[in-house]
Amino acid sequence: MTHYLAIDIGGTNIKYGLIDERDQLLETHEIPTEAYKGGPYILQKIKGIVASYIDKGPVAGVAISSAGMVDPDKGEIFYSGPQIPNYAGTQFKKEIEATFDLPCEIENDVNCAGLAEAVSGSGQGAGIVFCLTIGTGIGGCLVIDGQIFHGFSNSACEVGYFHLQDGAFQDLASTTALIQYVAERHGDSVEQWNGRRIFKEATEGNKICMAGIDRMVGYLGKGLANICYVANPEVVILGGGIMGQEAILKPKIRQALQDALVPSLADKTQLEFAQHQNTAGMVGAYYHFKNRQI
Repeated sequence: MTHYLAIDIGGTNIKYGLIDERDQLLETHEIPTEAYKGGPYILQKIKGIVASYIDKGPVAGVAISSAGMVDPDKGEIFYSGPQIPNYAGTQFKKEIEATFDLPCEIENDVNCAGLAEAVSGSGQGAGIVFCLTIGTGIGGCLVIDGQIFHGFSNSACEVGYFHLQDGAFQDLASTTALIQYVAERHGDSVEQWNGRRIFKEATEGNKICMAGIDRMVGYLGKGLANICYVANPEVVILGGGIMGQEAILKPKIRQALQDALVPSLADKTQLEFAQHQNTAGMVGAYYHFKNRQI
């Protein structure tokens, strides 16, 4: 049986595990990223994970999903926010292949999540899939016939930076924006609130929480409509921790999207929520590796 090592590098945690040639995820593990220590430290941490698996048995390749903007051809990070210092320029593909004589591929984490959903998740069977991940910010991925659309300079679908009337899309419709809105109107610090508490109190009648959710949904509808007018996806998939509140959010977002789209487009756009949760990055990284190497 052939095994591939899949690694998902996030700002908080690194998830990793083995996937076999039948596309089955055999095991998963998680360790803190310690992002504040910077790119070179994370590279060494990833090398340590690879080395530990090689010691146990044969590994046919390394598939990596990572935060930041990724050049999948060069296999390196070309832009990253301040959350991970000195991450831009980290050459995962070159370093892993030179150190371990194993093929390695790397892709952006949102792209990996989108690819996972398109291949074996909520978008399975659809030709054009757009996946939106809502969390600290907002990220997007467009998958066409099983292939990630990267754009001219590997910067396609950075939709969090979309300009809506009141500001950037991710500054209005992310989980972070929701928490800030609710905390400010309660006169609290943001540390006192999180998505789980907001939805709990909304169901108990907290009008500020209810208003915050409706505000977020309204902006999500506008942003998603703009995406649909450009890309005309068959399926739009929503992911991220807050989308675990599907029962509350799905009818609201569907209505907001319908209100912002012309009927002929709204009727032909399917709205779904992500099936792959914590494993999406690893699974998508493996699919990306498979597309390039197998």
